[in-house]
Amino acid sequence: MALTDFFSLTNEDLWKMLAAISRKTFNSRSSAEQLLTFIREILPTIEQIKYSGVELPPPRQSHLDRLSEILRSGVELSHQVLATSRWNVYRNFQLAKKMENLEETVTQILQVPMQAYILADINHVRAEMTERFDRIEESNRRMERFFGGMKIGVGGVGWVEGAVRSSEEDEGSLGNLDLSFGLEFGKNKVMEMVVGRKDFCLVGISGIGGSGKTTLAREICRDEQVRGYFKERILFLTVSQSPNVEQLRAKIWGHIMGNGSFNTNYVVPQWKLQYECSGSQPQILVILDDVWSPSVLEQLVFRMPNCKFIVVSRFIFPIFNATYKVELLDKDDALSLFCHHAFGQKSIPFAANQNLVKQVVAECGNLPLALKVIGASLRDQNEMFWLSVKTRLSQGLSIDESYERNLIDRMAISTNYLPEKIKECFLDLCSFPEDKKIPLEVLINMWVEIHDIHETEAYAIVVELSNKNLLTLVEEARAGGMYSSCFEISVTQHDILRDLALNLSNRGNINQRRRLVMPKREDNGQLPKEWLRYADQPFEAQIVSIHTGEMRKSDWCNLEFPKAEVLIINFTSSEYFLPPFINRMPKLRALMVINHSTSYACLHNISVFKNLTNLRSLWFEKVSIPHLSGIVMESLRKLFIVLCKINNSLEGKDSNIADIFPNISELTLDHCEDVTELPSSICRIQSLQNLSLTNCHSLTRLPIELGSLRYLEILRLYACPNLRTLPPSICGMTRLKYIDISQCVYLASFPDAIGKLVNLEKIDMRECPMITNIPKSALSLNSLQLVICDDEVSWMWKEVQKVKLNVDIQVVEIEYDLDWLRE
Repeated sequence: MALTDFFSLTNEDLWKMLAAISRKTFNSRSSAEQLLTFIREILPTIEQIKYSGVELPPPRQSHLDRLSEILRSGVELSHQVLATSRWNVYRNFQLAKKMENLEETVTQILQVPMQAYILADINHVRAEMTERFDRIEESNRRMERFFGGMKIGVGGVGWVEGAVRSSEEDEGSLGNLDLSFGLEFGKNKVMEMVVGRKDFCLVGISGIGGSGKTTLAREICRDEQVRGYFKERILFLTVSQSPNVEQLRAKIWGHIMGNGSFNTNYVVPQWKLQYECSGSQPQILVILDDVWSPSVLEQLVFRMPNCKFIVVSRFIFPIFNATYKVELLDKDDALSLFCHHAFGQKSIPFAANQNLVKQVVAECGNLPLALKVIGASLRDQNEMFWLSVKTRLSQGLSIDESYERNLIDRMAISTNYLPEKIKECFLDLCSFPEDKKIPLEVLINMWVEIHDIHETEAYAIVVELSNKNLLTLVEEARAGGMYSSCFEISVTQHDILRDLALNLSNRGNINQRRRLVMPKREDNGQLPKEWLRYADQPFEAQIVSIHTGEMRKSDWCNLEFPKAEVLIINFTSSEYFLPPFINRMPKLRALMVINHSTSYACLHNISVFKNLTNLRSLWFEKVSIPHLSGIVMESLRKLFIVLCKINNSLEGKDSNIADIFPNISELTLDHCEDVTELPSSICRIQSLQNLSLTNCHSLTRLPIELGSLRYLEILRLYACPNLRTLPPSICGMTRLKYIDISQCVYLASFPDAIGKLVNLEKIDMRECPMITNIPKSALSLNSLQLVICDDEVSWMWKEVQKVKLNVDIQVVEIEYDLDWLRE
């Protein structure tokens, strides 16, 4: 993506990008061991020269003293690297950077003044040192190449595997540890209410926040008996505090009618609510998660004999036929869950302080979320740290007393010990709407812009927060899912943790807060009264997050955000007047405009884009892209157009995409159904490195001069079923490293001169049944490392593999969409 997919990356490859961080720190451990050995050998020689009895000129003596001091600091640094747990991702990442800085410093000393005079005395020392650091330098170059490979999914894996496993466990799949932590009993109870009973149509799962209600509901979805009884006709929807009721109703009705792709613009007639069906109709299950309002629930429930609803909520609503109240864990299960996250095992280690561990567990109130977060925050910490956390936990009231407020206070303790930059990144998560998946690329882009860090460090922070159970990484099923490209890698966060971030961010004077966030859409769809009350003074917020309904010009007031660098606009409407104050945001670097309604939104007040001279990242979602004639965004580097209607707005008589965005390096068009062809003017954007055209089902052809994009490294054409040919000119893209044509079902062949792609490392061509042969020139793909394809065509690449032994042919099975579990 650059990490855009990580990096721009290719999204399935995002996972692998995170692995680069792991490899980098592992390399540092190896370098640390080598450095310790080297310093032990070299320091005595330097000391011998210094104290040999031969008086050295002051400059020589000074440089030797400095070299000795630096090498001694290298000993301490090496010990820190070797002593740091592999679980402490962010600290490992920082130490890796220090190792690189040490190598650079020593190299400078050896190459600049010391070559002139000191080396005359210690030439044999320099020779050995140069050889050693040449190895480190080559190791760093290998690491950089490996890191680059992460962008296209070529490389190893590391800590990310642990992050994925943790996320999967929290999802609660059948064999995972969490089932032994009190879920099995609850699952059986709810199944008794749902399977085989005709008198219960509306079953509730209730419990306090963090008790595991959603985990239990997802376990029920995955149960083989449940799936068999409902014949896979199961729908999982998250409602939240700001639901789009019409959209949810349309999805539910489409599911009931047996049409999973039911048009969400369709308005369900009221008479169908009482639709009667015969007993021969298949049984249907709908799970509604995170329901807050009984009035909303009434609008979503369809009274039909063959349709059952499970409603997950903190409340028990009167219309429930039956309710299962999630119980807190017993002492043994609570201890096991805590130990799993604190020690990586189910029991207290022999060397740990048994009483102290049990005291901390007791302070967590037997709540799964508290046990996970606080346990992970204590992992690899010393006993004094544990005592400090236990003391702070014991100073609060029992979780049972005003549980939500006190649970948030306990969660806050787990963030108090985070490095400041990681804590700030955690708090940034509250800027996004509740219960919505955050595309990982959006989050990384934001952190890079506002925290002045590189993508690698941003990804290290993602892994660190995941390891601390402060966020969850979600990998979507690639095939068939509606959100299977830009949304393959997403971040989610528990409601309690989002409330914690909001609580910590909202302290202090509203005009002085670093984040100005609307937690949810106001009932009237307008801006909060508190914002308007203080509008007479400028707001100092760096991040501004808005969540409204339809906004007209008269609905905005003269707000001032002179320091804002990120603006996130969430709305639900078919018409939207962009905030006039955007014109007065001189530091704005990242802008996200996201519509949550069932139809494309028409944007007004487009002229605000003229003054965004520092904007580097722009994300449009579910809008009708306006014509931007006369607007030039020279600073923009990343442009994402997702689920949008293009209206040929990227190519016109007065201006085109190359004129409007002359310097973009990444362009993504995802689920843009009216895109039939790519504007030829795009071929003039020589800065373009990543081009992603995914799920554009009407795309029929690419510009014949596409090969003019000489600096392109990533070309993604995933799920463009009507694309039939690739222009031969792409063989001139000598920097191309990755090409994804998977699910281009009518694509007939590769260009004959594909062998000219001398830097091509990865090809993804799963579900391309029309490609029946590979050009002979493919034997010249010297950089090729990985081909992903179906079993039916793997034999063609195995012929290439006979010549190119280092090529990995990865045969995949067709995946089935499980998006209903995570929507």
